[in-house]
Amino acid sequence: MTDQHPSLDELLEKLVETGGSDLHLKVGSPPAYRIDGALHAAELTALTPDDTRSLLASLVPAGFERAIDDVPDMDFAYGRAGLGRFRVNAYHQRGSINIVVRAVAAAAKSLAELGLPMAVATACEETSGLIVVTGPTGSGKTTTCSAMIDHINESRRNTIVTIEDPIEVLHRDKKSIVSQREVGVDTPSYAAGVKAALRQDPDVIYIGEMRDADTVEAALVAAETGHLVIATMYTLDSMETVRRILDTFPPYLERRTRQMLATSLKAVVSQRLVPMADGNGRTVVAEVLVNTEAVPEKLIDPDQTAEIFEIMAEGAFYGMQTIDQAISKKYDAGEVSFSDALMFVAAPRDFKIAAGVGHVAAS
Repeated sequence: MTDQHPSLDELLEKLVETGGSDLHLKVGSPPAYRIDGALHAAELTALTPDDTRSLLASLVPAGFERAIDDVPDMDFAYGRAGLGRFRVNAYHQRGSINIVVRAVAAAAKSLAELGLPMAVATACEETSGLIVVTGPTGSGKTTTCSAMIDHINESRRNTIVTIEDPIEVLHRDKKSIVSQREVGVDTPSYAAGVKAALRQDPDVIYIGEMRDADTVEAALVAAETGHLVIATMYTLDSMETVRRILDTFPPYLERRTRQMLATSLKAVVSQRLVPMADGNGRTVVAEVLVNTEAVPEKLIDPDQTAEIFEIMAEGAFYGMQTIDQAISKKYDAGEVSFSDALMFVAAPRDFKIAAGVGHVAAS
C-alpha cells in the first residue's frame, strides 16, 4: 500500500471513532465513511488497485488468500482485539478490487436501548412461530435480531441456533446455549443449516436472511413444528413481506403457503433508521404487524389479504402500528424533523395533512 494512506487498522479505528457504519475502499477514490447514513470521503489520495488488493490480503481469513483473484465476491467476518468486529464484502469491478467493511456492535444492545416498541419484546416471548424482521439495507435488521436473541438468551433456558452469513455479533451463553453457524464455513446454505438445526434440539432458530424458496419453506416448517424462528428479509413493509413470501412459491402451492403462514406467523417488524432532529445520530422507527385472531383468515383468503393493513393501522391495543404511524409518533415527540419524516413515510400527502398546514408551510 502507498505511504500516503493509513494502515487498515488506522482506517478502521477512524470508522469506530466517528461512529460510522461502513468503510468504503474503492479504486480511483479515497477511503470513504458512511456516518449517520451519509458518505464522507477522507482527505486522502485515491486508492490504487495495489492498495485495495493489499488491504484485502490483510483482511481475509488464513487459507483464503488464493480466493482474492479467483472469487468475484467474498463475504466474511473480521475481528481485531481492541478494535471490534466487522463484516467484509469484497468484489471485483473492472478488473480491480473494491471493499466495503461494516462495523458490527461488540455486544448486543437491549430492545429498550434500541427504542423498539414493546410489541417486539412481547413477540420474543413466543415459544413457536415465525417472526420476520424486514427493512432495506442498512436499516438495522441485524442489530434488532441480535437484541431479540439476547433478550431470549437472558430470560429463558433455551437452545438457540443461528445461521448467519457471516457471523456478526457474538453471543456468549447466558441462560440459554447459543450455537452460531456460518454459511460457507459451518453449513453450505441457509436452507441446509435450518434443516440440520432441526436435529440439534433447538428452541429458537435465527436465519440471517430468507432469500430463496428453500430457506422460506425450511423456516415455515421449523415454525410449524414447534420452534421459534426469527428471520430477516429485504422488504419495505409488512404487506410486501407477506406478498414476497407468497410469491416465493409457484401458484399451485399458494393455498398451502397461505395456510402455513396463517398458522405460523407471529409478527412482522419492518424498520427504518431516520436522522434525529438534533443531528445526533439516527433513531429506529418500526412498523409492527401482530398475527392476532383477525389476521389468519385474511392471510388465507387472497381477496381479503389487503385488509391486513387496516387491521394493523387500527391495532394499537395489540402493539401494532404502520410505518407512517411510527414516524408520526417520532415527529410529534420532536425526535425527527418534518423534512426527514416526509422522506420516510409511505403516504407523504396524508402526513402533511396530519402535521398541519403551518408545518407544511414552514418546510
